[in-house]
Amino acid sequence: MTTPLETLIQAGTKVWLDSIDPQLVDSNYKLGVSGATSNPVIVSDLIKSGKFDSWIEELTSQGKESGEIAWSITNRLVQNAQDVFLPVWEKTEGNDGYVSFELDPLLEDPERNMPHEERVAKYIELGKFWGLGHKNRMIKVPATPAGIDALEELCAAGITLNVTLCFTMRQYHAAREAVWRGAQRRESLDGFKSVYSIFVSRVDVYTEKHIPDLSDEAQGQLGIVNAKNIWKDNDDFWKSKGLKLQQELIFASTGTKLPSDPPWKYVAAFAGDGIETNPPKTNELVQESGKAFEKEIDKMPSQAILDELEAKVDYADLEKVLMEEGIAKFADPQKNLLQLIESKKAAV
Repeated sequence: MTTPLETLIQAGTKVWLDSIDPQLVDSNYKLGVSGATSNPVIVSDLIKSGKFDSWIEELTSQGKESGEIAWSITNRLVQNAQDVFLPVWEKTEGNDGYVSFELDPLLEDPERNMPHEERVAKYIELGKFWGLGHKNRMIKVPATPAGIDALEELCAAGITLNVTLCFTMRQYHAAREAVWRGAQRRESLDGFKSVYSIFVSRVDVYTEKHIPDLSDEAQGQLGIVNAKNIWKDNDDFWKSKGLKLQQELIFASTGTKLPSDPPWKYVAAFAGDGIETNPPKTNELVQESGKAFEKEIDKMPSQAILDELEAKVDYADLEKVLMEEGIAKFADPQKNLLQLIESKKAAV
């Protein structure tokens, strides 16, 4: 019997796991999941579990500081997941089977207030350090001003990029143009692969809070409409380039945050193309749903809903609010992660 996740994959969606927990990577790989993503929240939760205390002891005995330990553990976990998904990368000749490694979110920490050019240089330095020499590793760079300004150089150096924290068409265009400039500086485009992570559920949380006068029909639809508009733009741009590998959207933040929404709301909406990075719990609930997924990526709500969203949404404000929240959602857990490691080091 075909499982719900298998029907989603058969519809044309690549499903990646939003975790690098070794056990979950193994179990989801067996379900047909073909890649994974990581971030500081995921790494922090894994270290909190106590499963990797022996690694902390080992690295502490080598004289490593908390920051070095955090990145060493992240590197090991990402590499483990890369090993699991390497057969997918090899079979698809580099079109799938990737694991994302997120660069230091503290580069964007408002408390640090790092100068823009210094920030850009650090993204380039870290991207090359953690990205070069890895067949199926993607380097995650946020669609902040400094992140976007680092993309061309990173892409030109041969880094495979996942541009994350994208909320608007403006950010996506800026990121795509920078990546494409970098790609054209390469000797060959055969191995060129890029993805753009468009966050979904956070957009609908934003409209609930900041645009309460949306009709019941339109409320909860912007995350889907916004991401589908960007998907169409992405598809139109790349189809004429004649590239060997797909340049794809990742539909990120696909776990529903409103209790009234079914857990597969976004999973179903984007079925048919691109990549869905689903939290482990979402994949679990999808499997339990018994649903058969069909292509919906090219389907939009009614024109009345589209018109209402067009009239009421201020995308500049949406981007500002969600970027500030997004930076905090990654910077704060990274600080907590370093404090956690420090406390574990003290106990060794």
